[in-house]
Amino acid sequence: MKALALALLLAAPAHAESFPEAKRILSIGGSVTETIYALGEQSRLIGRDTTSNWPPEATALTDVGYMRALSPEGVLSVSPDLILAEQGAGPPEAVSVLQSANIPYVSVAEQFDAAGVLIKVGEVAEALGVPEKGKALSEKLAADLADAEARAKTVGEPKKVLFILSLQGGRVMAGGEGTSANGIIKLAGAENALTGIQGYKPVTDEAVIKAAPDVILMMQRGNAEADATANGGNSLDAAKQSALAMPAIAQTPAGQSGNIVIMDGLKLLGFGPRTGEAAVELHDLVYGAK
Repeated sequence: MKALALALLLAAPAHAESFPEAKRILSIGGSVTETIYALGEQSRLIGRDTTSNWPPEATALTDVGYMRALSPEGVLSVSPDLILAEQGAGPPEAVSVLQSANIPYVSVAEQFDAAGVLIKVGEVAEALGVPEKGKALSEKLAADLADAEARAKTVGEPKKVLFILSLQGGRVMAGGEGTSANGIIKLAGAENALTGIQGYKPVTDEAVIKAAPDVILMMQRGNAEADATANGGNSLDAAKQSALAMPAIAQTPAGQSGNIVIMDGLKLLGFGPRTGEAAVELHDLVYGAK
């Protein structure tokens, strides 16, 4: 609770730039777009990137491409007067062009913990020139995160969770340390089964068996075709079966018990307005709803 109270104080950056006059805002990054909607400022949006699929009405906005593969021409084609982008948008050369285009470009910090969610809200609200709305949203999110924190503290022996990003080509692409997957697993009161590896990396069968996860965590991308392609199946059930059919996964405690959890990708990994809810949902799926 003390950490959340401190984060709430940090949620409104003291020296952030503010653009209350901006009326044509381009949002890059699903959690930034979701935060703009949660602040009630969606009428100012004129475009978004491919990862911005929540709330559903956001998909009606012009899509300028995937946030890590932007083209300056595509971004500038919607004539924004403010660009709000998650840290990590790219490629770097495209961002450099955009930053020199005489259009305000705000990079919103990414930090995969409770404090990071509140700081992100504060930065977005400050950039939009609506700090009071940001404070109100931060207070609500702090309550959600406190609920998740309270549940996590009830855990005696944390379960080990292996996050699998994809199963393409019969190889497991999993989430190690320093990832949003690692962050949400911790918020849910569990442990990342994959230690000693940074980022999202392909892992060997031996590493999967050694990790010995109690739970396999996968994500739903909000697009059935994308799920089928990434997970090697034709549906979410098929994705589970594909995972269980892999000999390495089958030898783990999660594989032997069939304990595979699938959650909405942006909610799970976005570290935006639904992160407290996501942590509670994941906790209940891992440990059983109380």
